[in-house]
Amino acid sequence: MNKLDKESIVGISALLVHAANIDEIYSDHEKDLVKSFIKSYLKDEDPDEILQKAENLENDSNQLLNYTNIIKENTFEVKKDIIEHLWKVIISDNSIDQYEANLMRRVCGLIYFPDKECAEIKLKLMDSK
Repeated sequence: MNKLDKESIVGISALLVHAANIDEIYSDHEKDLVKSFIKSYLKDEDPDEILQKAENLENDSNQLLNYTNIIKENTFEVKKDIIEHLWKVIISDNSIDQYEANLMRRVCGLIYFPDKECAEIKLKLMDSK
């Protein structure tokens, strides 16, 4: 399942940071969720260091959706895991604004992830809150 290298994880983490920043509130809880994603793929790396790289990348890049190409090439399971992490970050503040919803639609479209599946993940996570 783990077909993502360190550089890919940094890029996908930047996408998570971007999702966290859309509502202009980037909380410690959201940072912890991104670090949890990092730890799930890079067990031997310092999650704070990877998060710092991801934050720098997110600040420098308006081409964030380029990272969807990395995701698109992966298995359905990896895509599902990434979508789940994106939703965790977005719903961590108990609200989903139109920009966050739009980001998820765009990402799902770019990685060929079914809308129905995306909606099911969102509902599951909201129900478990």
